[in-house]
Amino acid sequence: MTRTDTYDTDVLVVGSGPAGGSAALLLATYGIRTLLVTKYGWLANTPRAHITNQRTMEVLRDLGVEAEALAQGSPSQVMGDTVLCTALTGEEIGRIRSWGTGPGSLTEYASTSPCEMIDLPQTYLEPILTTNAAARGAKVRFDTEFLSLTQDEDGVTALLRDRIRGDEFTVRARYLIGADGGRSAVAEQIGLPMDGRMGKAGSMNIVFKADLARYCAHRPSVLYWVLRPGAATGGIGMGLVRMVRPWNEWLLVWGYDIEQPPPSVDEEEARRIVRDLIGAPDLPVEITSTSLWTVNHTYASDYSSGRVFCMGDAVHRHPPSNGLGSNTSVQDAYNLAWKLAMVVRGEAEPELLDSYSAERAPVGRQIVERANLSRDQFGPVFETLGVGADSDERTIAEGLAALRAGTAEGAKRRRLLEDAIQLKNYEFNAHGVEMNQRYVSGAVLADDSPAEHWLDDQELVSRPTTRPGAKLPHAWLVDSAGQRLSTLDVVGKGEFTVLTGLSGGVWEAAAEACRDELGIQLRLVRIGDDDSRDAYGEWSRVSETPEEGVLLVRPDGYVAWRHGTAPETAAEARDELRAALRRILGR
Repeated sequence: MTRTDTYDTDVLVVGSGPAGGSAALLLATYGIRTLLVTKYGWLANTPRAHITNQRTMEVLRDLGVEAEALAQGSPSQVMGDTVLCTALTGEEIGRIRSWGTGPGSLTEYASTSPCEMIDLPQTYLEPILTTNAAARGAKVRFDTEFLSLTQDEDGVTALLRDRIRGDEFTVRARYLIGADGGRSAVAEQIGLPMDGRMGKAGSMNIVFKADLARYCAHRPSVLYWVLRPGAATGGIGMGLVRMVRPWNEWLLVWGYDIEQPPPSVDEEEARRIVRDLIGAPDLPVEITSTSLWTVNHTYASDYSSGRVFCMGDAVHRHPPSNGLGSNTSVQDAYNLAWKLAMVVRGEAEPELLDSYSAERAPVGRQIVERANLSRDQFGPVFETLGVGADSDERTIAEGLAALRAGTAEGAKRRRLLEDAIQLKNYEFNAHGVEMNQRYVSGAVLADDSPAEHWLDDQELVSRPTTRPGAKLPHAWLVDSAGQRLSTLDVVGKGEFTVLTGLSGGVWEAAAEACRDELGIQLRLVRIGDDDSRDAYGEWSRVSETPEEGVLLVRPDGYVAWRHGTAPETAAEARDELRAALRRILGR
């Protein structure tokens, strides 16, 4: 017998970073009572994460905040000329076309998504998420520290502390989300199994302001990698000058020896490091902040225990290589929020929530492995130049001179350097890592298609498909007013979508019957109708499904079920669709 319970909120979200902010915004948008708490007095005060890939922009588009992100972020045009150099004023070693801005990848990126990649520092992303969450009904408490939790078969009771008043109090919720970062107290308390290693290396961030336009505007990028003596200490062998705002706000990354006591970096030392990497000893520099952090290689094999779920850095901890951190965090929330919403509303059984770990834990492991491998893939650049951990300025200069030599040995080195730089595509153009995520779980009903065969590199090249477990492909449609809209614009919004063509009229009645019988939000879209014409023929080329067939698309834009033909009667179509929905929802 289930006892009667009183809840203060449906979902308690601990942490206001990209994961927690996204979760609160999604749940509030879906009409779920949500309380977001953070122990801090405000949101991110340093830019930290910044690369915002196309999949994350698609999530923001579905949430109706893409325009805000575009207004706050730097466009892809100023992101892509990643530079390797001896100093910003020094000699260039090479450049890497990054984030799909090169002529060889522009078409692929543009054809894969209606959204462009942007640079959106965490200091700008978090306010967009949290402000809109509050505007849509989420309650937000700053200076509120999570202390502990207990859970039972009906809910979770969290003990919190008001850091202003100093008193402790409890909050009772149906479910709790731990989005409390790389030192997650929630993940620790529920005993999530963690694999890997924490504290592989030490790094420092120096946030500063300086006018560097004359060194950067002609080769616009978010990343300037600087080969300097001492860069191998605790780091990857190069210092990093990262654009925060073009071209006057920056974040510099430099390593320290994690086996030694953490260094003390005062303003004078920070200014010296900045000027050294830029190569301008008298440059006016305003130091905004300094902080230390460690490089980790850790991931959870399970993201939940009972009624408690974790996401973001709480379950995948890795270096910033590939720019995957905040993106994966937002996408964790996108995967879980609709499932929680349907369970809270009684539209799905709690078993649906098991699919969260099944789908996202493999993604978390992949991005942790990828980011750490990318960090190590600078090695061939150093080998080609003949520099190592203890190289001084003379050794670096000699390596560059040998590279520039008009000799057979110089030509060989230049070919090796080109190969080494091409290897960095796995960090700066890993479109497949960002877009090829495939889900296998109880919330996906596999069809009888043969195993997916990858003709191109799975990590580098995006391959859209409508097979169950994949994200619905983007294709441009035209509405009744003649305006373009994406296939991604006609799905999502917290609802399942039945997607068919003009010949699939039998699915319309099926969708209406299932909507009424199951009491769920279920949208029908027929590609070819006046409000969704396949005017460019793009959908017919990527749909992999006859127009009389059907795709059942989840609220997160993933294909849950595919049926290639139309049953002869509406009753048969209803039975097929109902059976699929019941299996997915655990009903």
